[in-house]
Amino acid sequence: MENNIVELKVTGMNCNNCANGLSKYLQKQGLEDVYVNFQTEEVRFQKNNTVSIDTVKEGIHKMGYRVVNDNQPETIWWTLERKLWISTLFTLPLFLYHFIMMAGVHIAFLENPWVQLALCLPVFAIGVEHFGRSAFSSLRTGIPNMDVLIFVGSTAAFAYSIIGLVLQEPNYIFFETAATIITLVLLGNYIEKRAVDQTTSAIAELSELQPEQAKRIMPSGTIISVPLNEVQVGDILQVNEGDKVPTDGVILEGFASVDESMLTGESEAVEKQKDSRVVGASVVQSGNFRMQVRAMGKNTVLHQMIELVKRAQEEKPDIQRLADQISAIFVPVVLGISALTFTLAYLVFDIGFQQALMNAIAVLVISCPCAMGLATPTAVMVGVGRLARNGILVKGGQTLEVFAKIKNFIFDKTGTLTDGQFEIKQIDYHTDDQARANAIIYRMEQFSSHPIAKSLVKEMESRLNGVRVLDLSVEEEKGRGLVAMDDHGQVYRLGSKRILKDTNAQQSAGAIYLTENDKLLATVQISDRIKEDAKPMIDYLKSQSLRPIILSGDVTSKTQAVAQQLGIEEVYAEQLPEQKLEVVDRLAKAAPTAMVGDGINDAPALAKADIGVSLSNASQVAIQSAQVVLLNGQLGHLEKALKISRHTVLTIKQNLFWAFAYNIVAIPIAALGFLNPMWGALFMAFSDVVVIGNSIRLKHKRIR
Repeated sequence: MENNIVELKVTGMNCNNCANGLSKYLQKQGLEDVYVNFQTEEVRFQKNNTVSIDTVKEGIHKMGYRVVNDNQPETIWWTLERKLWISTLFTLPLFLYHFIMMAGVHIAFLENPWVQLALCLPVFAIGVEHFGRSAFSSLRTGIPNMDVLIFVGSTAAFAYSIIGLVLQEPNYIFFETAATIITLVLLGNYIEKRAVDQTTSAIAELSELQPEQAKRIMPSGTIISVPLNEVQVGDILQVNEGDKVPTDGVILEGFASVDESMLTGESEAVEKQKDSRVVGASVVQSGNFRMQVRAMGKNTVLHQMIELVKRAQEEKPDIQRLADQISAIFVPVVLGISALTFTLAYLVFDIGFQQALMNAIAVLVISCPCAMGLATPTAVMVGVGRLARNGILVKGGQTLEVFAKIKNFIFDKTGTLTDGQFEIKQIDYHTDDQARANAIIYRMEQFSSHPIAKSLVKEMESRLNGVRVLDLSVEEEKGRGLVAMDDHGQVYRLGSKRILKDTNAQQSAGAIYLTENDKLLATVQISDRIKEDAKPMIDYLKSQSLRPIILSGDVTSKTQAVAQQLGIEEVYAEQLPEQKLEVVDRLAKAAPTAMVGDGINDAPALAKADIGVSLSNASQVAIQSAQVVLLNGQLGHLEKALKISRHTVLTIKQNLFWAFAYNIVAIPIAALGFLNPMWGALFMAFSDVVVIGNSIRLKHKRIR
């Protein structure tokens, strides 16, 4: 499916309404999975055999937007900045003269209406080109945007001034109003654009981490420097002190201290040695090593981080839906209010035509549907970016809202609350050939990603004593263990007491058993340690009146022991995968529930919960099933993820409150004639900036 996705970079979108209009246009063309983000200037959709890419690009261009080729970027001279500077140059004399005249000072040259027309005309032309084209394009899509209001307001002022000029009525001429409206809104758009860039800075920061070169070791042993895009999976690379790790891989030889803070948020360097995994874009502080490339391009951790941050807005939070519904009808409603304002003022309250028109124009220019459209996406982008800088990835903006409301936190035990570093306390052999039993355990556990399996493989490797490892066909039975068969048809099982057929066999709580044709060969006694950050994490959840729960497939005695040390009262032990699903489903129906896990057995439960939280050292299946990923593997970062999510939702609510309150208060003030259109344009221009500024504040605010 990924190969059928088309990604375009489209410039010229000024607000969320622009994105909605473009999205609606693409959907009308029969395209599916349409995603438009005006902040990142990204347009994505699924290929359609009935609509060519060229046709889509032509349609986007007709709407007033520009498709940019990343390989051959276009140099655009007629930028927003130049439009603003030229408009300001011509508007400033008109604007200043307006206030000078109010003070009783008269300048004959600027009093000439033809001079005022000459100064206003270039600005109005820029307004028609910038706002008019966007306004008509939005009307064609059926989603009128803010530019409709600006274009109608400035055009009304300009047209009325032309009538005054023809009739030689100085009191009807206010070219300064038309020019000032256009210039101030352009200024607002410019400031908004600069501010929006700050909300998406996390993407740029992550993209800049990627190194451009790599040192590849040739078969002859020669080391050559090559562009990163020429590196392939399986290549051997040399990485020295001070270098950025080019891509994801595993160390073949060498030792190093690696700074992964830019990816995981963990400030302390991580010691790496042979067989250690390294992540692209991390920095080698000391030491050097040779690594084998395991992933390139879209399969690297860095690229996945960038994609998750970019796509964080694809799922809109529920809180945004009301704002979207209001934004969709906002412009027609404001146009109606403006027309009603003029009609009532002129015909009912006997207010002069000029003042009635000024009131109607003020209603148009002070209204701002953009603030409602910006309220959620800007906050989400900043919140997701801050989470990413702390090594926390979320899949979709809706995740933030749901995560902030979670009441139940269900934890898997092994590898989640415990560190997964298992120690073999004792092995009881029920066969004379102990070395053979060790070799079978070693071979079978190589096929499992469970933390116990990794510890057993490491331990048994030192106990092989030169014994040949059997060639076994191994399969995993979820919740039970491993089953294998050799070339002679002998069946081996390795797992919990559930695999034992002989109920009279000596059993130990929490032990691992090895059988051959249902005959017991060995009993492995193991123990694991609780993570250092597990107790503080559980204490924090309880202090917030949240409910921690353990859900484990391990035996009751060991699970209860962990729960007692952590102060967790609700425990479900010895649960098979299907039983875990039932527990998660029941708890989720009662209250919003998150499942925190890391193993293959946890993947269905992660997907079933309202929010699935996976650790970075988890299996790929678990990561794909989760909505929140803790890249640093630190359980303590769950507290940080929860706090940032809550503050992001709080910021969204603040933004929406401002957006609604601003319009509810400002529109009546303008309709009653207490606001000059020029001041209305100034307030409108900066209303968006207030919303974006509040979102940017989330970037650095102290979160408790």
